[in-house]
Amino acid sequence: MEFIKSKDAAASGQGTRRSFLGRAAAATAGATALGFPMVSRAQTVSFRFQSTWPAKDIFSEYANDFAKKINDMAGGRLRIEVLPAGAVVPAFQLLDAVNKGTLDGGHGVVAYHYGKNSALALWGSGPAFGLEANQVLSWHYYGGGKQLLEDIYKSLGMNVVSYLYGPMPTQPLGWFKKPIAKAEDLKGLKYRTVGLAVDIFAEMGAAVNPLPGGEIVPALDRGLIDAAEFNNATSDRILGFPDVAKNCMLQSFHQSGEQFEVLFNKPKYDALPAELKAVIDYSVQAASADMSWKAADRYSKDYIELRTKDKVNFYKTPDAVLRAQLEVWDKVVAKKSAENAAFKQVFESMRGFAQRVGRWHFDTNVDFRMAWNHYFGKR
Repeated sequence: MEFIKSKDAAASGQGTRRSFLGRAAAATAGATALGFPMVSRAQTVSFRFQSTWPAKDIFSEYANDFAKKINDMAGGRLRIEVLPAGAVVPAFQLLDAVNKGTLDGGHGVVAYHYGKNSALALWGSGPAFGLEANQVLSWHYYGGGKQLLEDIYKSLGMNVVSYLYGPMPTQPLGWFKKPIAKAEDLKGLKYRTVGLAVDIFAEMGAAVNPLPGGEIVPALDRGLIDAAEFNNATSDRILGFPDVAKNCMLQSFHQSGEQFEVLFNKPKYDALPAELKAVIDYSVQAASADMSWKAADRYSKDYIELRTKDKVNFYKTPDAVLRAQLEVWDKVVAKKSAENAAFKQVFESMRGFAQRVGRWHFDTNVDFRMAWNHYFGKR
């Protein structure tokens, strides 16, 4: 009887194994069958982007760095091609082109949309209450700015998805035929800037022309403008500023906390699977850090080149001019807040965040100039 039980058990075990193998084979066949549709779903989705930057500018390089991170991490399932400014639409028409689907996405700055709603320029132009550019990004992602930006785009009928990244160092007051010694020296100057800085400098007496980046140096060369700012030592050197002006005023409040914006056409973005949206999310974060590291390296090198090879005279913007900017900024804010409820809402949100974060920042962080002077200042 024991033998019979063992035999039956063995037979039962074989049946169990056959059943398991049968189920496994069926599962494998099913997985294989399911695998074929997955191949089609995994085919490359291509997005055509345009930047607002000239092809030779380092900003165009940053845009392509961002795209490369997505292309590398997406494993062939998503590919972004970045075209330079003007390839499809003029630089200042980027938002409309992405909204309409003429472009799948774009790379620029929020301040370029100033004409749509003045509140948009708060993300990149103006004193930002003493917030550094990375702290403006902190406000955007953790202090309510992101939702406010989405609300403004919706109110404008802009069907886009926006990502902000890449904190920019403080931008110079700009390039001048002769140095600026006092605020009154700006009166009557034909000057290039963008965003709310247009209002600040207009209030200070300048005649302001918000030209795209690629048009600034030709305008300076032809005398269409007397002075201009763009962004940083590398961009300014590449674009040819030292060929048309030899005086650069460093430090200003007009754009002390700007960042890049990456735009996606929302229907195209929404059609992506969750894992590719995650690739975009993390590529934004990676590109933000990478851009900051690259900027410190490249800008410092080109700053030295401008001083030595290009014989540019650099001056610190006088404190009197900086204080005048802040006083004028208060007037601009009062006017814009009275005209535009969205402007007031964004302004108050940023201001509240700045009061809290600024107190912590200035109380806890040491002034690194002391250490730099200790090692290098005597030389």
